[in-house]
Amino acid sequence: MSAGSDKELIEKVIQAEKAVKEEISKVIVGQDNVIEELLLSIFVQGHSLIVGVPGLAKTLLVSTLAQALDLKFNRIQFTPDLMPADVTGTELIQEDQVTRERQFKFFQGPIFANVVLADEINRTPPKTQSALLQAMQEKKVTVGGQTYPVPNPFFVLATQNPIEQEGTYPLPEAQLDRFLFQINIGYPSFPDEKMIVEKTTKSPVDNVKPVLKSDEIKALQEVVRRVPVADSVIDYAVRLVRASRPQEAGIPEKIKNLISWGAGPRASQSLILAAKARTLLKGHVTPSIEDVKALAHSTLRHRIVLSFNAEAEGIQSDEVITQLLEFVA
Repeated sequence: MSAGSDKELIEKVIQAEKAVKEEISKVIVGQDNVIEELLLSIFVQGHSLIVGVPGLAKTLLVSTLAQALDLKFNRIQFTPDLMPADVTGTELIQEDQVTRERQFKFFQGPIFANVVLADEINRTPPKTQSALLQAMQEKKVTVGGQTYPVPNPFFVLATQNPIEQEGTYPLPEAQLDRFLFQINIGYPSFPDEKMIVEKTTKSPVDNVKPVLKSDEIKALQEVVRRVPVADSVIDYAVRLVRASRPQEAGIPEKIKNLISWGAGPRASQSLILAAKARTLLKGHVTPSIEDVKALAHSTLRHRIVLSFNAEAEGIQSDEVITQLLEFVA
């Protein structure tokens, strides 16, 4: 970024975040950190996995965000009998009314939207889960030998319920790695829960107004990519990710014994990209190590495979990441 345009671009990002949060607050109470991380995900063209118990308005949050961003929104309820074609679309034979010739025509599935909510993604078999992979990584879908681009911008926001694991199909590590963040949603505070009850048990709330267009979102994504990063910050992000790998030299035995597999290079990329977006939201020109630290848990918690020792002791991935942050200077 040039020095003359820094202030203007930063102000543009800050105002965009403020406007979106104001609209979302008409419907959603609290969850400021969750909303911020969803916006970070969108500003860096990433996907997010949202984990929380039922009744925390995960679906409502995503649909409201899509409204505020004026993006096409589709929700897919993942079930054990869902087929890949139910996600991507399918080819059907159609007859021309004039020539009477029959030919295949592609009918788009719900994945052809700007914001796709994959609700309870672990409720469907791996064959259907994998239907999302190509779209998430390559922004296109292949059906019947033909490739169709998905809309731009394109985001997959998937939800999972952490307490009901019967009859579920855990996402494989390769697919988890394609999510920029795993965003954990907890129970609301007493004041927030009281406000939720008050708002939802009276007349309907105001309509959410769109405050950003798709072209503006793409422009903001370009702004984030142009943010410069100091070599020391990149160095820290890479060392933090490498410390999550038990085969790495110099890692304390206490941490090694808690991890089976560490995060890959995509985690380092995600940390730096997200730190770029976060620093703009905070009104700064370039990210610091503190920006990387603040995003470490959301970026790494789904990319670390815990060992049997950690599971036996009831240790969660967030606790391991906290130890990594204490270890890496």
